[in-house]
Order: sequence, then structure tokens, then C-alpha cells
Amino acid sequence: MGVLVNAERVTVVHGVATVLDAVSVGVPSAARIGVVGRNGGGKSTLLRILAGVQQPDSGRVTRPAGTTVGLLPQGDRLEGGSTVRAVVVGARADHEWAGRAGARSVLGGLLGGVDAAGVGGWDAPVEALSGGERRRVALAGLLVADPDLLLLDEPTNHLDLEAIAWLAEHLSTRRRADAAVVAVTHDRWFLDAMAHTSWEVQGGAVATFDGGYAAYVLAQAQRQRVADTAAERRANLLRKELAWLRRGPPARTSKPRFRIEAANALIADEPPPRDDVALVRFATHRLGKDVVDLVDATVVLGGRTVLDRVTWRLAPGERVGIVGVNGSGKSTLLRALAGDEPLTGGLRRVGPTVALAHLTQQAEQLAPLAAYRVIEAVEDVRRVTTVGRQEVTASQLATRLGFTGGRQQTRVGDLSGGERRRLQLLRLLMTEPNVILLDEPTNDLDVPTLTSLEDVLDGWAGTLVVVSHDRYLLERVTDRQVGLLGDGRVQDLPGGVEQYLRMRRAQREHAAAPPGPVATRAGPGTSDGPTAQQARAARRTIARVEKALARVADREARVHARMAAVAADHAAVIALDGQLRALVLEREALESAWLDAAQVLD
Repeated sequence: MGVLVNAERVTVVHGVATVLDAVSVGVPSAARIGVVGRNGGGKSTLLRILAGVQQPDSGRVTRPAGTTVGLLPQGDRLEGGSTVRAVVVGARADHEWAGRAGARSVLGGLLGGVDAAGVGGWDAPVEALSGGERRRVALAGLLVADPDLLLLDEPTNHLDLEAIAWLAEHLSTRRRADAAVVAVTHDRWFLDAMAHTSWEVQGGAVATFDGGYAAYVLAQAQRQRVADTAAERRANLLRKELAWLRRGPPARTSKPRFRIEAANALIADEPPPRDDVALVRFATHRLGKDVVDLVDATVVLGGRTVLDRVTWRLAPGERVGIVGVNGSGKSTLLRALAGDEPLTGGLRRVGPTVALAHLTQQAEQLAPLAAYRVIEAVEDVRRVTTVGRQEVTASQLATRLGFTGGRQQTRVGDLSGGERRRLQLLRLLMTEPNVILLDEPTNDLDVPTLTSLEDVLDGWAGTLVVVSHDRYLLERVTDRQVGLLGDGRVQDLPGGVEQYLRMRRAQREHAAAPPGPVATRAGPGTSDGPTAQQARAARRTIARVEKALARVADREARVHARMAAVAADHAAVIALDGQLRALVLEREALESAWLDAAQVLD
């Protein structure tokens, strides 16, 4: 297997900081490598070095003659005056690229089809595009070019769940067998789905792990096990994260390449990440029965009905994730729940004990605090707060979310985008809310900070609603997902994100299907819709499947409870894990049957 690029003893120094210290790495053909590490640790620098757009201060980088390299930087660098067509296919004639299935797949997955409908058309000027649209166009241009080595810096930024799932599949199965990809990413689901190998950039060095995010977590946990005492290991965040990974859906745990025996040994006595029953009981005590209700809520913006007679009653201790395409109304729904978006129709009711906090995607609220130091900005809200049942100081909570040591003395105006996001979260948590609404909380956060945030949320007792394109976060901190499909309704998703992606695929296929012949006379078999007999059969199927799903959910809950009760019994946990996998497969089969029946009635 040939090596597409080789870096030997590469050193890069920024000011007085050594970003890369005598690093030696190589990228073989067909490699799929994910790069992780803290913000500012040197990940983007490493990518630029491999691409040849930045020269190291010492060391050398070599590539075989004729190797083609494509780099997607974090910032948009599309040339002014260019059109979507020029960026994506350049000067190629249509017959040169349109005949390639891979190129058509790229256009469909990222730009809404061969006419680039999702970004305003082939001839749209790139200056008129939004940041997210520019990102998609730049990524599409690289994938259509299909270089030998593809270097991607945060490729999932601005992509929705569908596009992220499409990109992971494209990089894994649809590119040339000899092509390689190296992707810097904070998206842990994407990392597990795409990567065969992980690089951790930290302290000027690059450590290599076989596998995706789960393998990276295992390697860290094993490394710390050597140094930690048994009590410290039990409290270690990495072991808690690994325990959740092993107890998650089988589709996830089947991907990582790590030794299951080693993972089981590390987590045999690890309890579940959170005690849902205890947290709900405590949340009910703090909130009472009434939280926030939307009743027949309608929101019309710019003549478009974003929410259409939505009725949603949040329960105490409920943890809900919201998914949907960009522009489907997710942020509008959060603002309606928060009372920040006036309803065109319907009403909003709030319980008398609700203390609500809403994290928006905007950071302007920090502007008046630019001269404050980080710890001052946190203590400006409160000096001591309670997370779950534990009292923590502002400094302790700041440390848990990555502001360690001297970083607490940094002025707010000097913080990076990721640090400003962390500070927003800190100030929100210090208000001691019992209802939290989070709109894309993972924007600009690195993997260690995401893990710390999830740990904080694990022990937080209250109602949590999260809008996110980070599939890992949604599955990690929420117990239920709902979807917005662009029709103004809020659709419950008992099958989670996988069900949402199936529904979106069915929606696209239905929209792309040619219209059937128009019936000239009503009669058996001539209607465009289902016959009365077909409709009755579909309704019976839906009723039967919903009852079966309820029974499966109850059995899953009992198995989870038994796993928690016998967490120290390794053999019992393995046996119960087998039962859980069988139940998950049964549930997925039932959900497919439900979707098939529902499509008959559409």
C-alpha cells in the first residue's frame, strides 16, 4: 500500500508556543483518519502542513509525484465573482461530470440535485450564499474533483443530520478504493462512522489509535487506568463515556475496532451515566406537574406557516432532542417554548415554579462583558450553584467546562468562538434553571468540552430540550427525539434519529416519483390513493404495531433496570446485553412495518 503523504519530524512554532513538536505521521492510500484534540491544539495546522499550504519550521513533508490533494479549510475561501457551477464543476462540460454516478450523488447529497436547487441554482453567485450554503458548495467541489488525498477541516459544520449521514457513507463506501481522507472533526458520530484510525493532537504530539471515537475513548481510559487509583478510575469521565458507548445501540457498538473484553473489564462496575428515575423524581419535586405547554400553537413568519397548530406539553424531567432540516422551524419552536416568539394562534402556558433558561445560537449577549475576566463573568451571575444535588462554586464549574487555571483570568473579549460558547453555557447553568432550552449547544466545542458538558447535564435534574445536528449528543443526553419535517408539525420519533432519516428518505423519494396516471372515472383500483380495503388494512397494521412497540419499550426498560441492578456482575450484564440487542432489532423491524403502513395512508 503506497503512502500519499509523509511528514517526518515536523515542528511548527507559533510565537513562544510549540504547536507541533517533531511529529512524524504518514497517510497511506485508502486510509480514513479522524483527527481530534482541543481547540488550538494544532489540528488545523497539521492539515495545512499535509496539504502543503503551510511550511513547517523544521522537518520535511514528501508526496509521490502526481498525487492530487484537496483541502477544505475551516474558513470559506471561495473566489469572488464565482458561481455555484464554477466552484463545483469548474470548466468541465456537462457530459464530463454528469455521467459519473459519484458526481450526481454529491450534488444530490449536498446541493439538492443536479440543478443545485438547495443553493439557488447553478448560476447563483457565491457572494449571495449564506455561510452554510458556501460550505456545502466548497465541499461539493472537492468531492466532485475526487483527489487522491482529501483533507477536511470540520466538514460537518453547517450540515444537517441527513447531510452528515450522507457524507459519512460517501467517504466510507463511494470514493475510489485507493483514495484517502483525513478529517478534523468534533462530531463523534461522524468520527465513528467514517474513521478506521484516529489521531489525537495534544501537547505538540500526535497519538494514533485504531478505530473511531469509541477506540479513542478506550485508549484514553486504559492509559489513565495505569496511573489512577480504583476510586479515581470509577469517577473518571472517560470510563463513564465508554460505559454509555457499550450500552448504546448495536449499530454504534459494532463499528469501533476495539477489544470488547478490555472495554467490559473497564466498565464492569460502572453505573449508567445517569439515574433517570431519581432525576425525574427530583425534577418533579422542583417543577411540580406543569412545565411548559403549547396548545394549538401556530407561528407564521413571512407568510409561511412554520408551526401549524402544534400541541406539546413538556413534562418534569423530560429530556427531548429536536431534529430537522435547516429552516424547518427548530429554533422557532424553541423560541415559542421560551416565550420569545409571539404565537400567531393558540396559547402557551407556563407552570408557576418554572425557571427557564434559553441558550440561543447568538453570542451578542457577551458583548457588554468584553472587559470582564472569565471568572468575573461567571460570578456576575452567581458565585455558588447546584448541579443535581451537589453544590459547586463558579470556579469549579468553570474548570469542569474547560476553563482551567489561568484561562479563568482571560478577558471575555479575547476568547475564541468555542470558549465564548462555553462561557454562555456556564452563565446559563449558574442561573439554576429547572428548564433548559439549548439551540445547537455544540457549535465550536471540542471533544473534551463536549464530554464534560454531557457529564454536567447527566447530573442536572430538570426538563431539557436540545436542538442539535450532533447525533452523538442527542442520543447521549436525551431520552426521546422529535422531528420537524417542514410541514409545520412536530413528529414523535420512537425510533430516534434513524427513524427520522428513513422518513426523510421516503419524503424525498415520494417528491421525486413521477405522478401517476389521472383517473378518468372513480371506481375500484382507479383512485390515486389507497383503496378502502388497503386503508383499513394499513390502519389495523398501525394499531397492532403501536401496541407491539409499547410492549417492546416496556421490556427494554425492564432490561435496562436489571442491567443497572447487576452492573457489578459481568456475566449477567453480558447476558442482558444480548437480550437488549434482540429487543432493539425487534423494535427496528416494527418501526419499519409502521412506516410502510403509514406511507399507504399518505
